[in-house]
Amino acid sequence: MSDTAIEEMSFEAAMAELEKVLGQLERGDVALEESIALYERGAALKARCETKLKEAEEKVAAITLDGDGNPTGLKPVEGL
Repeated sequence: MSDTAIEEMSFEAAMAELEKVLGQLERGDVALEESIALYERGAALKARCETKLKEAEEKVAAITLDGDGNPTGLKPVEGL
């Protein structure tokens, strides 16, 4: 596992570590206490990924066009 604090991880780093954690849990070859710690870290990594995705969604914008089809600006995309 990475020594980087989860709240400092990029989406990609958090996702890569989450995949490693899931692999270890799926193999089932770790002790109960370690499994609990891995589960807790995995939950925190999942939350980080969700936060980073939400941030990215909020940055997505739709281009608004005037009557002639020329771009006039941006507006947030609803429903993301």
